Amino acid sequence: MDRMNIMLFHSIHGLRPAVHASAERLRAAGHEVRVPDLFEGHTFETVEDGTAFKEQVGKEELLKRAVLAAAPYSDQGLVYAGFSFGASVAQTLALGDAKARGLLLLHGTSDIAENASVDELPVQLHVADPDVFESPDWLNSWYLQMQRTGADVEIYRYPGAGHLYTDPDLPDFDQDAADLTWKVALGFLATL
Repeated sequence: MDRMNIMLFHSIHGLRPAVHASAERLRAAGHEVRVPDLFEGHTFETVEDGTAFKEQVGKEELLKRAVLAAAPYSDQGLVYAGFSFGASVAQTLALGDAKARGLLLLHGTSDIAENASVDELPVQLHVADPDVFESPDWLNSWYLQMQRTGADVEIYRYPGAGHLYTDPDLPDFDQDAADLTWKVALGFLATL
């Protein structure tokens, strides 16, 4: 297994202990992991508070912070990964980075630019089923658009799990779904 350089982006809740724990899990599997703090130290208990902060800072500024965090390492061929809001950031960066090695999306996706194009980029999405933020119609459309870009996409759905089911500090947490997600995700990273 090659050691991957992973850029792991936090959710709308900010850089919480669960994100650091996830990074440690990936490091224990032999990967190099960086967890940029796009919210510069702010964390939030609710989606609403995190969303209000995101809107206050602005999408462009947050994306700029993400690009600046990834830029020094992109020549190494990064795997972009993220949780919910962070997954949307990871997707945007991966689709714009010709050297990206993979994209691991946990609990979220993002819009895809019409002109996005990749060369068989391996993509894995893990999502609750149903998910309040990722409707079946949206996911079907997203899947087809990702395939159109040239990505090699796998989707794993977890019936009955809450949106951010891998975070043990949130009400959405689902131990069985989280364990299976990490098992499958680590297997995915081992193939890159």
